[in-house]
Amino acid sequence: MAYQQEKIIPYHEGGDKAQQVELMFDNIAPAYDTLNHRLSLNIDRGWRKKAIRQLKPYQPQAILDIATGTGDFAIMAAQMLKPQRLTGADISEGMMDIGRKKVAAKGLSDIITFDKEDCTHLSYPDASYDAVMAAFGIRNFADLDKGLAEMYRVLRPGGHLSIVELTTPVSFPMKQLFHIYSHTVLPVYGRLVSKDASAYSYLTKTIEAFPQGERMVDILKKAGFADAQFKRLTFGICTMYFATK
Repeated sequence: MAYQQEKIIPYHEGGDKAQQVELMFDNIAPAYDTLNHRLSLNIDRGWRKKAIRQLKPYQPQAILDIATGTGDFAIMAAQMLKPQRLTGADISEGMMDIGRKKVAAKGLSDIITFDKEDCTHLSYPDASYDAVMAAFGIRNFADLDKGLAEMYRVLRPGGHLSIVELTTPVSFPMKQLFHIYSHTVLPVYGRLVSKDASAYSYLTKTIEAFPQGERMVDILKKAGFADAQFKRLTFGICTMYFATK
């Protein structure tokens, strides 16, 4: 099934969605962390912590962080969960280069490694991870069903999936306030800092188009996951998902 966000591309020309997303994140990589934390008023750190806490009771020793970006989620998970190994997978080398430097600076290079991967065609063997997680990345998949199917495939039976993703609030007045913020402050400030006129307009459109809440739970179940559930955070600006293989 094709989802609306899969048709949204960062640029008007220059390859398919996956190629354009790779180029976009390579372009904005130097400004990405600054923009993320400032535009969310640092609330994004708290969202990541909540998503990682979902995995803590299960003590996963091998973790895959899909769409790892600059590695913030991976670093936090390594510090909180103490796994034996954690793999960060992403399509953008520009983002991961920053992540590798941060990991080295924190002395975590023996635990966290990075691989350039198309998240809809992962190179890892079946059932090779105890937990799979993703923060603010799956809405950029060129094919959501394929991406989730791959996350399911590499997860061992009994393993867990933890996702945190930006969403649109559903209740007044946050729904209206978020619409104003995401269509004015976010793209304008993003353009000024990242020097990419298209990137933050694209990201706003994907947030609005991405399936959320009950619909996303249904998609997770369709991918094979059991016990899929969701929880809205910060008035619905962010949604957390949890499921089991």
